[in-house]
Amino acid sequence: MENVYDVLKDRGYLKQFTDEEAIKKLLGEEKITFYIGFDPTADSLHVGHFIAMMFMAHMQRFGHRPIALVGGGTAMVGDPSGRTDMRTMMTKETIAHNVSCIKKQMEKFIDFTDGKAILENNADWLLGLNYIDFLRDIGAEFSVNKMLAAECFKSRMEKGLSFLEFNYMLMQGYDFYVLNQKHNCKMELGGDDQWSNIIAGINLVRKKKQETVYGMTCTLLTNSEGKKMGKTAKGALWLDPKKTTPYEFYQYWRNVADEDVEKCLALLTFIPMDEVRRLGALKDAEINKAKTVLAYEITKMIHGVEEADKAKAAAAGAFGASGDMSNLPTTELEKDKLGVSLIDYLTEQGVLKTKSEGRRLIQQNGMSLNGDKIIEVAYLLTEDSFKDKEAIVKMGKKKFHRIILK
Repeated sequence: MENVYDVLKDRGYLKQFTDEEAIKKLLGEEKITFYIGFDPTADSLHVGHFIAMMFMAHMQRFGHRPIALVGGGTAMVGDPSGRTDMRTMMTKETIAHNVSCIKKQMEKFIDFTDGKAILENNADWLLGLNYIDFLRDIGAEFSVNKMLAAECFKSRMEKGLSFLEFNYMLMQGYDFYVLNQKHNCKMELGGDDQWSNIIAGINLVRKKKQETVYGMTCTLLTNSEGKKMGKTAKGALWLDPKKTTPYEFYQYWRNVADEDVEKCLALLTFIPMDEVRRLGALKDAEINKAKTVLAYEITKMIHGVEEADKAKAAAAGAFGASGDMSNLPTTELEKDKLGVSLIDYLTEQGVLKTKSEGRRLIQQNGMSLNGDKIIEVAYLLTEDSFKDKEAIVKMGKKKFHRIILK
């Protein structure tokens, strides 16, 4: 019988283990309950969370039961891992709103029917705790010396670490303890930046219950240069179509570096690895076929077949092939606004970050309108700028925007 460990290893997910051989044996012999935590720091998950959900989905496909833990309680403190400063404090109302939003997104990837997966919110057990009782029962099991040696705290010591954040490790460790008691949860999975917090939970369960549980981390989604992927000119690459449109989402993956295609196909799609390797081995212009497959498959999972088809058609149209341009990112210009400069308009609409970015593009012959190069920095939008009340602006090699004249 195939072991999910082998699949996860082959696809490049696995980074650190508390006991690799014991975990491999456990996953091959039992159907276990495991968990991954998601702190609701925004009202949408982003692509960094997507890899964690794929991690969960692979485990579930092999019969293991996921617990998707939404951190309604821990979000009130904020995870210091990977941070150089303290997170902005959120109100209870904001956290509750964020929790409800990301619950809906999770259901696209994880099957919660008939008890196949569990959705929990750690606010249910953290918010009602008595602080003194918690310190006596849980805090007594933690060594401050060991906590200060953890990477998530060491990196913050120079700039300052609040006592509020110092509690985060205790809370996440307590989550594992509660889930172990409540659901016989035997393993915590997470991004590699969560290693110290995972170890804290494992040690707490061992001390309180004399039981061995396990931890396993997933590689973070980075490019060939070691930088985190999923950042765009507008910020994070969100899974919510209101924050990142399906076309923008598709284009992000269509434009990844050649050397990152195979890794992204392995981690972010369910395409069999033989095909992943074949696509990843394509060279020169042929690699664009692999990028199109990557972009389509991920967009289909996040936004559905219809939106993926639209994004693919829009991208084909933008790059000169037959395609539907109506799905490009679009804004509308009222007729009485004609005469505005193209740079001013694009900056006001957030298409360009700054006017200087627009001026630089024009000076470097990097901007065109309906296929014609823009050579004047002060170019004004007039009725002649539109064909059938539509204007397609191309910025650089890969960025397009559609303006409709109302």
